[in-house]
Amino acid sequence: MTPSTHAVTNQVPPLVDYDVFTQDAALAEGFARQVAPDVAEEATAELRDLGRSAGSAEAAERGRLANENPPALRVFDAVGHRIDEVEFHPAWHQLLERAIGAGLTDAWSRPSGQLRRTAGFMVWSQVEAGHGCPVSMTHAAVPALRAAPELAAVWEPLLTSRAYEPGLAKPATGKAGALAGMGMTEKQGGSDVRANTTRAEPAGEPGLFRLTGHKWFCSAPMSDAFLVLAQAPAGLSCFLLPRVLPDGKRNAFRLQRLKDKLGNRSNASSEVEFDGETLAWLVGEEGRGVRTIIEMVAATRIDCVTGSAAIMRQSVARAIHHAAHRSAFGGPLIDKPLMTNVLADLALESEAATALALRLASAADAAAAGSARDRHLLRLAVPAAKYWVTKRCTPVAAEALECLGGNGYVEESGLPRLLRESPLNSLWEGSGNVQALDALRALTREPGALNAYLAEVGAATGADHRLDAALKDLLAELSDLEGVEARARRIVERLALVLQGALLVRHAPPEVADAFCASRLGGDWGGSFGTLPGGDLSAVVDRARAVPED
Repeated sequence: MTPSTHAVTNQVPPLVDYDVFTQDAALAEGFARQVAPDVAEEATAELRDLGRSAGSAEAAERGRLANENPPALRVFDAVGHRIDEVEFHPAWHQLLERAIGAGLTDAWSRPSGQLRRTAGFMVWSQVEAGHGCPVSMTHAAVPALRAAPELAAVWEPLLTSRAYEPGLAKPATGKAGALAGMGMTEKQGGSDVRANTTRAEPAGEPGLFRLTGHKWFCSAPMSDAFLVLAQAPAGLSCFLLPRVLPDGKRNAFRLQRLKDKLGNRSNASSEVEFDGETLAWLVGEEGRGVRTIIEMVAATRIDCVTGSAAIMRQSVARAIHHAAHRSAFGGPLIDKPLMTNVLADLALESEAATALALRLASAADAAAAGSARDRHLLRLAVPAAKYWVTKRCTPVAAEALECLGGNGYVEESGLPRLLRESPLNSLWEGSGNVQALDALRALTREPGALNAYLAEVGAATGADHRLDAALKDLLAELSDLEGVEARARRIVERLALVLQGALLVRHAPPEVADAFCASRLGGDWGGSFGTLPGGDLSAVVDRARAVPED
């Protein structure tokens, strides 16, 4: 008999059958600290249920299938009628149905709604990030639509519904629930949306317009409606464009192609044409389109932070899981001091991102309830967090992949998908320079924003000398506004790091806060992960570890 050479030893079992919410200490503790007490029990039970679903082998398989079977464009039906539909693998629909059913588009009318929804979005995005785009767009469309109360009365119940009903066979008003997308970007303008050339001409009845033009990126083209920007007679304006008109006819929404993207493969991103017969309804004041749609943009920017935090968390969880089960050089990798340093460094980045995402969500809840301070805080903290957290995502995913060695470079490990996904949130809803300039506008035009930020970080002053010194240096940086645009990234990075440090000093275990302040704020750090100066790094790693149930 030929000897077998295929004995499987020292390989790592899959990271499945665990509770993604409960076993993420930073997420679970941060949520418990900020959720309204009267809904804490109910909300925590919902998140535990979603966490068990997210950590299941079934969810992992659906995520793999959705990613490996990307959407397909069908422009015509069998006899030549234009239909402009997008077909998805059943796994995509199953993931989206679970997300909608978990209330991930229903944040606007319940206590701690933004916090609950952000925590759930972070949990469920770890299964597969692509289907999070329509979830995010649908969630974010609600505040913008409220600028048109008559439209909001019709559409808000559909967008916040927990029922998922795909397809374009009937008007959205005849469905149990609806999805929303967005179209701002055009070929010639990119982030400069005021350069848009799509035209909107009055179509007779009040508020109704006909659109002519194109969108270079149109998110989630299978959705029931879209918020788009177009040049109306009074200037750039925001419009609601339904795919199916109230009389049951298809609107003129011409899909030209689906984008072939680096990652986010399960999600359809498209180019779309409006042919002059495309009907859309005005949202908000004509000529104030950016002001109207910015409510949607602000909500999706928080999702960019949350989505990046989710990718980091899943990357770190997989790296620690691998190190705990893989032996080399005489013992488990997780016990090797150098690997411990790398894993702890990654865990710090993940926990800081999670803490900041949850704080933005709780501030959004407070702002919606009338808190001016939280509204001002968001004005500065959202672009700063969006800039920094999304930029940290790619190096975290890449280092986590390296922790698995060659196995991490193989698709079956799941790390390549996370790595391909990792740059997206830095690009979506305004790239790094856009966020940096937006933060500068907040600093120079809205004094309340800086005051709210200083009040937030001031709650932690005196607890760590490195945080205090970093805040002092930041204030010195802000006192010199000469040539400030060239220093915008430097300033916004420091805004984000000081805010993260303040949150960790106030709420994280001492070993986490100490290591973060020493490295990120105190300068005792190298140019790569695994260069922490010391401390109780094993405790940092243990805190970030996810353990499958027996």
